[in-house]
Amino acid sequence: MSELITADLVDLDLSAETKDEAARSLAERMVAAGRVTDLDGFLADVAAREAQMPTGLDGGIGIPHCRSEHVSAPTLAFGRSGRGIDFGAPDGPADLIFLIAAPAGADDAHLAILSGLARRLMDSEFTDALRAERDGAGAAALISGERDPASSASATAAPSATAVPASEPVPEEPFRIVAVTSCPTGIAHTYMAAESLETAARAEGVELSVETQGSAGFEQLDPAVIAAADAVIWAHDVEVREKARFSGKPVVDVGVKAGINRPGELIAEARGKAERGEVSTLADGPAPEGGGDGAAGGDRTHFGVRLRTYLMSGVSYMVPFVAAGGLLIALSFAIGGYEIAGAKSVADHFVWSEADSWAALLNQIGSAAFGFLVPVLAGYIAYGMADRPALVPGFVGGAIALTIDAGFLGGLVAGLLAGAVVMAIQRVKVHPTLRGIMPVLVIPLIASTVVGFLMFIVVGKPIASLQNALTDWLNGLSGSNAVILGVVLGLMMCFDMGGPLNKVAYAFAVGGLADPTPGSLKVMAAVMAAGMVPPLALALATTVRGRLFTHTERENGRAAWVLGASFITEGAIPFAAADPLRVIPSVMAGGAVTGALSMAFGCTLRAPHGGIFVVPLIGEPFLYLLAIAVGTAVSAALVVVLKGTRRTPQGAADTAAGKPEAAVAA
Repeated sequence: MSELITADLVDLDLSAETKDEAARSLAERMVAAGRVTDLDGFLADVAAREAQMPTGLDGGIGIPHCRSEHVSAPTLAFGRSGRGIDFGAPDGPADLIFLIAAPAGADDAHLAILSGLARRLMDSEFTDALRAERDGAGAAALISGERDPASSASATAAPSATAVPASEPVPEEPFRIVAVTSCPTGIAHTYMAAESLETAARAEGVELSVETQGSAGFEQLDPAVIAAADAVIWAHDVEVREKARFSGKPVVDVGVKAGINRPGELIAEARGKAERGEVSTLADGPAPEGGGDGAAGGDRTHFGVRLRTYLMSGVSYMVPFVAAGGLLIALSFAIGGYEIAGAKSVADHFVWSEADSWAALLNQIGSAAFGFLVPVLAGYIAYGMADRPALVPGFVGGAIALTIDAGFLGGLVAGLLAGAVVMAIQRVKVHPTLRGIMPVLVIPLIASTVVGFLMFIVVGKPIASLQNALTDWLNGLSGSNAVILGVVLGLMMCFDMGGPLNKVAYAFAVGGLADPTPGSLKVMAAVMAAGMVPPLALALATTVRGRLFTHTERENGRAAWVLGASFITEGAIPFAAADPLRVIPSVMAGGAVTGALSMAFGCTLRAPHGGIFVVPLIGEPFLYLLAIAVGTAVSAALVVVLKGTRRTPQGAADTAAGKPEAAVAA
C-alpha cells in the first residue's frame, strides 16, 4: 500500500470543523501529489457518496470515499482531528479520517489493498497506534503496513479479547456461519463488515466464512462450505448475488452497518434462528433501505416499505428504456415533425438522402424501445420480489397487459402478481431431486400460466377500464383541476430529487406517452419543468448570495446550472444533504409553483425528458420557460431567506474578516 499513501498525504493536525472541510483539506493534498485531476469534481463525487449513507463508524473513524473519473491513481489520505468531526456515526465525532479515492476503472489489485485497510480499521491496536503517532511518515508507514502497530513505541499492549482460556474445552463441531457483505461503493464498508464479523466469530468460537461482494469482484463461497453451514448472515446494502445458493438455511438479513456495529448480536440471532429451525425463503426482495442497521430479517420490514422497494426496482430498470426510446422519438419529431409517427416501416421504404426517412428510422427505433416499457416494469417488479425465477412470469404478464390495453397500471399489477405467485411456489417443499429444475422450468411454467390466466380472464379487463378512465380524466383536465394536479406532481418531483416519489411522478407521466393524449402531454410537461427547478434554484441562490454557502457549495452551484438545464434533478442533492430542513421545503415550493403554472398555461411535451434539449418540442415554449423561471426564483428566494436567518454573530464576524465559508456554520 506504500504507493497509495505517503507522508505528504498525512495531516496529523487537521483543523477542519466539518466533514466537507475535512474532505477538501485532504483532497487538496491529493491534488498537490498529482493523484486527483479536478478538485471540485472529485469533491462532488465524495459528497454524492456521502449523501447515500454517512461514512462515520463507531470508534471515532470517518471514511469518506468514492470512485471518481477525476482520480488518476488509487490514493489514500489520512487526517487526525483534535476536536473531532461529525461523519454521522452513532457514537459521536471522528478523530481519525481516511479519505479513499479510487479511479472509476480501478483494477482489482488496488481495490483489494484498500479493502485491507478497511479490515485493519477494526483492529483497536492499529487505531490506538495512529492516535499516538507523532510523525507523518510514521503514520503513513503504519497505514501502509510497513510498520507493525505492536512494535510502535506508542502502541499499548493489551490482552487479546479473543483468547480462549486453556481450561475451556474446544467444541468438536463449532457452529458454522456463512456471510455475505456488500455496500453501494464496494470499497470500505463491505470489507469492514467482513472483518468485524470475523473478529466477533473468533471471540464466540464460531466458524465463519465471508463472501465480500465488493468493487474488486468477488470469489464465491465453496458450495460445500455453504452446505455445511448452520446459518447465513447477509450484511448488505445492494442485492445479494445468486441468493439461491443459500436456500434452506436460516438467514439474518441486515444492512452493512449492522455487520460493522453489532456483529455479536447478528451471530447470536443466527444461532437462535438455527436452534428454532427457522428457514428463510431468500427471495423477499432487495437489500434493506437506508444503509443502516436494518432490522434483522428482511421479512420483518414493514409491508409498505417492501412494496415501495419492489415498485422502484421495476422503475429503475425501466428508466434506461424511457431515456433511449424517448430521446430518439423526440429527435425524430425535431427532424420530421409529429406526423412522422405515421410513416411507413423503414424496412420497406428508406431513402438515404431524405431527412424524413432518417426521422422515421429514429422514431421507429425509439418506438421499439418504448414497446418494452411495460414488460420491463412488470418483469423487474417481480424480480425485486422473488429474484430471477420471477422474471419470465413478470415479462409475460407485462406483455399481456399491453395486449389487453391495461397499460402501465396493468404492468404494475402483473409484476406484483408474478412476484407473489413465485414466492408462493417457492414455499412449497419439493424433493431434493427436483430443486435443480425448479427455477428454470417448473416455476416459470406454473407461474406464467397462473399470471396469464389472471391477467387475461380475471383482473385484466377491470384494470384496462381503469386505465381508460384515467386517460379520459387526464384529457378532461382543465382549470383548477389541472393546476392542482400540477402542484402535486411538482411537490413529488422535488421532495426527494431522484428518489422514490420523484420516480413515481416520472413513471406516471411517462405512462401517458404510450398512448399520448392532450392531457397526458400536459402532465409530461409539468413533471419535466418541475424537475428542473431544484438544481437551477440552488445555482441561482449561490450566485446571488454566495456568502451564505460554503466554498464547496458555491462550486457545486456553478455545476448545478448545467445539471438543471439538462433535467438532472440530482444536482441539488449535495445542498439538500447538507441542509435538508431549509433546502427541501424551498425547492418543493418552487416545484409546486412551476407544475401549477405549466398546467395552467397548457404546455405540452411529447418527449419523456426535460431540459433545454426538448424546448423545440414543447407546446407554448415561452410560457413553459416562464413557469420554470418563476419556480426557480421562488425556490431561490426561500433558500436565501431561510439560510439568512441562521447566520450567527461569529459567522458575520468571519465574513467581515474575509472568511465567507464560516458564515454558514449551522
